[in-house]
Amino acid sequence: MSDQLWATSATDLARMIEAGEVSPTEILGSVLDRMDAVEARVHAFVTVTDDLARAEAAAATERARRGERIGPMDGIPYSIKDLENTAGIRTTQGTRFFADHVPDTDSVVAGRLRSSGGVLLGKTNTPAFGWKDMADNLVAEPTVNPWDTTRTTGASSGGAAAAVAAGMGPLAQGSDGAGSIRIPAALCGVVGFKPSFGRIPVHPIREYWSHRTHQGPLTRTVADAALMTSVMAGGDDRDPLSLTTDLEPFAPLPASDRPLAGRKVRWSPDLGYGAVSTEVAQIVGAAVAVLAELGCSVEEEAPGWEDPSRFHRVIYSSGLAVGVGPYADREPDWLEEDLRRLIEYGRSHSAVDLRTAEIQRARLYDAAHALFQEIDLLVTPAMPLEAWSAEPGPGPQEIEGVRLGARGRSYLLNPFNLTGQPAISIPCGWTAAGLPVGVQIVGRRNQDIDVLQVAHVLEQRLGLVDRWPSLP
Repeated sequence: MSDQLWATSATDLARMIEAGEVSPTEILGSVLDRMDAVEARVHAFVTVTDDLARAEAAAATERARRGERIGPMDGIPYSIKDLENTAGIRTTQGTRFFADHVPDTDSVVAGRLRSSGGVLLGKTNTPAFGWKDMADNLVAEPTVNPWDTTRTTGASSGGAAAAVAAGMGPLAQGSDGAGSIRIPAALCGVVGFKPSFGRIPVHPIREYWSHRTHQGPLTRTVADAALMTSVMAGGDDRDPLSLTTDLEPFAPLPASDRPLAGRKVRWSPDLGYGAVSTEVAQIVGAAVAVLAELGCSVEEEAPGWEDPSRFHRVIYSSGLAVGVGPYADREPDWLEEDLRRLIEYGRSHSAVDLRTAEIQRARLYDAAHALFQEIDLLVTPAMPLEAWSAEPGPGPQEIEGVRLGARGRSYLLNPFNLTGQPAISIPCGWTAAGLPVGVQIVGRRNQDIDVLQVAHVLEQRLGLVDRWPSLP
């Protein structure tokens, strides 16, 4: 059994620990053996904390023996994205500017995870300052996709998704400012959940009042995503926009022939203004048909709002200009040319440009709010194409001859960073090239549990959880 513990969900591992069937030390041994076998091919981690993990696993094993487990993550291996400050553990932010940085304190989310009794495996890879949708930088080996190591994982939580997909820990923390949890989840065939804005506090952060960053989990299963979210969620005054309402307990819907009866679903393969590969649209469309079989009322129609790509780009680039621009001025060669160009684009905007973009963001929220008075869920592909080459560079700029332009590859995802709605990507199939495809399910603001429950039911019906990449 211990040889296969690395492939066991966190929810099942927690149950097994509670029942005395296995110890956290045994679980860690299996995961570390798996890391020894595959990490050199995948490069998911910037820093591995194996000695710390062994000490934490030993402590968790003793707590379990005494019947004093801290909570549901006690004894479960997990990882933290290298954008999050971790006291006493190197935190590079994917950049030479912080290549040897060791923080004195934890971020809020890292502190909650480290207080959970979980076993920290290390820090996962991310592009510099989390700026793009590929997991390469100038301080670590590029992270590659476990399903095809010539392909990208997506990003910016690329190392987190690759670690989970390859069996290097069932739980990984990620962050999502414009799709950065859901992009790599979709491309690596794992679950990526972006809860409602403020559900999980963000601190420290450069700006509190106008950011789009969501913290969330990347996991093997939806139930595991709910478990990890429950540990990270909860208000904190250091984040003035964090939600003070408690997250309801996740309880899987009862099994029945039509467990989702009555839910109104809007299905849109491209939101009415983008490009999507024919193969991806067909695979996700088949998953939407399963939702109908499960009792959902499904209609195919675009949501009807205007393409937010241009004003989102103003907001995004302006933030980079303020936050990363001073580093570019100091050592321009330590940042990629495309990032420097985006910083300059951000600097070209006036205060009026930025304020106008923020008003357009408010209008998008109004449009989404109105739509969700009529429907319960909006379903789209998570990514409009399969994983592309991992070679550093700009990546594909068109899909089947249609230019992506300003909307980029994450245009299906970033509207819901702007509106703050909960959104999840779960695997729904594989392309002819053997690469994963994710379906995105978006819910009403603060209806996180509903999104998780619907995703869980669909996940169970699709039956893809036990499919693994063919690594050693």
